Amino acid sequence: MNRSVTAPGLATIDRFWTAETDVDRATRAVVLMVAGTALLWASARVQIPFWPVPATLQTLMVVLIGAFYGSRLGLATVVAYLAEGLAGLPVFVGTPEKGIGLAYMAGPTGGFLLGMAIAAYIVGWAVERGFGRSVISMLAAVLVANVVIYAFGLTWLGSLIGGQKAIAFGLMPFLISDAVKILIATGVTVAASRVTAK
Repeated sequence: MNRSVTAPGLATIDRFWTAETDVDRATRAVVLMVAGTALLWASARVQIPFWPVPATLQTLMVVLIGAFYGSRLGLATVVAYLAEGLAGLPVFVGTPEKGIGLAYMAGPTGGFLLGMAIAAYIVGWAVERGFGRSVISMLAAVLVANVVIYAFGLTWLGSLIGGQKAIAFGLMPFLISDAVKILIATGVTVAASRVTAK
């Protein structure tokens, strides 16, 4: 039975890698989650020279995982990544130098990490409902996802260092690089959605 591109549960990955049985779907989910957590780890390690501060590719990867994996698998993948970090694996930006495990996650970046899981779900939900076919719709979804990351991140950071400092150190230096990543994520997602819809 053919499913519409707007049907809940249909992600971009379903067009590239079909899975007919429960075993196939479970195997695919495990493989994709392992690959996704590895990509998130790698994206946290990559530092791109940028102004006014260097940028990582982590939020870009979160959005793309949500777009390609869909809402549920995208969320599960980011949660698995967070679980790896909580278990003490050095998968986050600045680990192990800045701490590991719960101590790191309770630190300044904890809210941003939680926001990333929700952002992946939002983008996946949007793609499942056909937002990926429209640049404007997809751009709006990616913007909302990034706002969610900042909302959680700045709220938590503000509780530690104060609201003004949270905005000064946790928002302003990253606006330009995040704008570029938002445009890249939107372009890649729309291109992939249009190719797989043919």
